[in-house]
This record gives sequence, C-alpha cells and structure tokens, in this order.
Amino acid sequence: MSTVPQPPSFFPTTALDHAAAGLGAGIATTLCMNPLDLLKIKLQVTTTKPTGGIGKQIWLSLTDIQRAQGWRGLYRGLVPNIAGNASSWGLYFLFYNMLKKRASGGDITKPLSAAEYLICSAQASAVTAVITNPLWLVRVRMFTTRADAPNAYRGLWDGLSTIVRKEGPLGLLRGTSLALFGVSNGAIQFVVYEKMKAWGFDRKRKQYERAGKVYDVEADKLSNLSYTIMSISSKLAALSVTYPYQVVRSRIQNNAQVELFPTIPATIKRTWAQEGLRGFFRGLGTSCVRVLPGTCVTFVVYENLAWLLRTSAAKRAAREQL
Repeated sequence: MSTVPQPPSFFPTTALDHAAAGLGAGIATTLCMNPLDLLKIKLQVTTTKPTGGIGKQIWLSLTDIQRAQGWRGLYRGLVPNIAGNASSWGLYFLFYNMLKKRASGGDITKPLSAAEYLICSAQASAVTAVITNPLWLVRVRMFTTRADAPNAYRGLWDGLSTIVRKEGPLGLLRGTSLALFGVSNGAIQFVVYEKMKAWGFDRKRKQYERAGKVYDVEADKLSNLSYTIMSISSKLAALSVTYPYQVVRSRIQNNAQVELFPTIPATIKRTWAQEGLRGFFRGLGTSCVRVLPGTCVTFVVYENLAWLLRTSAAKRAAREQL
C-alpha cells in the first residue's frame, strides 16, 4: 500500500466521490441536451437520404417534432435518458477510479501510462455498458416512436416490463455486443483526456512553484476553459474512430426496423448496399452538435463537483482537527 498522502474524500472512498460527481454531471447534461439526443437517434435510424445541410436538417427536424408533438415531444424519453446517462457516468467513474487505484498500487496521485489508462477505461466501460444496456434500449425505442403510437412505451418501467414480456429477459440485452464494441470510444477518449489533464496539472504546479505560491487542495483544479478544450479534443479523437458502430447499434435496437436490421452482419450489409459509407456516419453532424456541447457540460460539471467534494472534505477534516 502507498504511504503517499492521498487527496481527502467527502464520502468513505474517493471512488464514491467520483461516482457522485459523475451522477450529477450525467443529470445536468441530459437536461440540457435531450432534444438533440432525441434528434440524433431519429437521424441514425432513418434510411432516407438527407436533404440540405446539417443546420437545416437539425432545425427542420426539431420544428417538425415540436409541431407534431408539442414542446413535450422534444423531451420524450427524458426519464430513461436521465436514468441511462446518470447511471452510466456514475457507475463508470466509480469503476474507473477503483481500477485506477488498483493499477497505481493504492496511490491515486500517481500518473499511469497510456496503456494503463486504456485498460482501466475499457474495463470500466465494459461493465457499465452491460449494466445499463436495458436503459439505453428503452431510450432508443421511446425516441423513435410517437407518444400516441399504439406500441409506444409509457415510460421507463413500462418499456422494461414490455420487453421482458414480449421478448423475454434476454431481450433486455439486445445490442449489448455493440455496446461492448463501443467500449473503445470511452477508452480512447479517456486516454487522451487523462494525458492532457496530467499535462495541465503539471504546468499549473510549475507555475505555482515559480511564483512561490502554495499548491493546496483549493488550487487543485484547472480552469473551465481548459476542461472544455480537453473534453472536446478527446471526444473528437474517439468519435472519429467509433461512430459507425453507434449507427449499427441504433438500427438494431429500433423496434420498428427489427425486420430490416435483425443482426449485426445483416445491418452492416444492408446499410452498405443501400447507403454506402455515408450511411455509417448518418447523424454524425448532429451527433457532434449534441455530443461536443454535452461532453463539455459533462466534464466541466464532473470536474467541478469532484473538486467541490475534495475541498469540502478537506475543510471538514480541518475542522475535526481543531
């Protein structure tokens, strides 16, 4: 075990601090970005050729949804989306920080290699993907059906129970193999993000040393602009490599298209034959519009909440010593 002083934790372990920060970040991001999340899924599962530029597609699609279903239509599927995002980020950061602590021999202040970050991130992503897949399945199906459709799910629980009743318990795992393939997205993103963040903190510590200032828990935070730039850069690196799997996954999980896209090979073959390479990147522009701001919100909120918990824990410890 490491004898190096460790950062204070508000909850019993630092992993729980990060889980709470991830949970809060997931909720905040979903509340901000649900309309674009809804639109991204709709564009991924459609097989008709798009008309006009990305901006026009986004605007027309959002106004169509608003006219047909009202403002509430833009937030259809909000509950499963919050459940999926909040639980995913909470569980991911919980497992990720537990794995990083194990990899560092108990010293969470110790930087890891790129390979170690990759392995920890991939393992955390895989476990989280399997646990939360049923939530994402209901989310996709709610996003791709109108609320007044005969087979529409009334909510998260109705969706889960309907799937179990009609498709059996294994129906909840539909698309899991593709979700596991998507582990590479988070793994790539976090390797880039962690390395950029480590560089940012090293630079800040050196600035404090040159200025003769004390680097304490209050200072252990980068600017929101830095977190924004790092989150965008890391997400673009991951998205450029892994986006096609998201299209295939959405089409397989879409209940209305189960006859057209029954399996992964059939989905890939049909998409290639009908739409070519462009079909595997359908909705990418919308995804960038949605994902990049969403990524910024997630990481900025997460880092600030994690810092707030650290500083609160440090202040509590200081009071207890008086």
